[in-house]
Amino acid sequence: MKSLCVFCGANFNGDPVLKQSIGQLADVMVGRGIELIYGGGNVGVMGLLADAVMARGGRVIGIIPQFLMDKEVGHKGITELRIVKNMHQRKQLMNDLCDAILMLPGGFGTLEEFFEVLTWLQLGLHNHPVGILNTNGFYDSLLQQMDVMVEQRYLKPANRALVLSSADPVELINLMDAIDIAPDEVWFRDRNLT
Repeated sequence: MKSLCVFCGANFNGDPVLKQSIGQLADVMVGRGIELIYGGGNVGVMGLLADAVMARGGRVIGIIPQFLMDKEVGHKGITELRIVKNMHQRKQLMNDLCDAILMLPGGFGTLEEFFEVLTWLQLGLHNHPVGILNTNGFYDSLLQQMDVMVEQRYLKPANRALVLSSADPVELINLMDAIDIAPDEVWFRDRNLT
């Protein structure tokens, strides 16, 4: 893995455990030469992660739409800040530049970004591993809902298995680095739910 796309919140709730996890994630990324691809903001969890990677000597590419730059939330202290026209271009470019995708705590936007690229994976449009950093059980209910989707036969077990998760950033990066997803493999395997 050479680059990691991280979807995360433009807010931060002050959780010291999350802040520590962000530091651990930055440590492992910089230690392994993994470049951060993220939403380009200087606020919230986004800003904390970008600052942590930069402080450790890492490389950070932010992708931000013009309307958010106009609101002065673009991070000007990162390696590279690319400005795009809209949110759709932002997601597409983030996906194009990365080798893997990770979700940290966030709100509606974070979920929307993550689930769109997860759907792209399910459809065979990319083969990037996807993971959820489940700090303090933040995403427990979401992960349980995915299990309900399998139980109720709305989600294939093979596609549920694509979502890796851990509360430990190092363990999660190791899991993501070890998985090998062949292009088009997901869409064609396990077609029957019975």
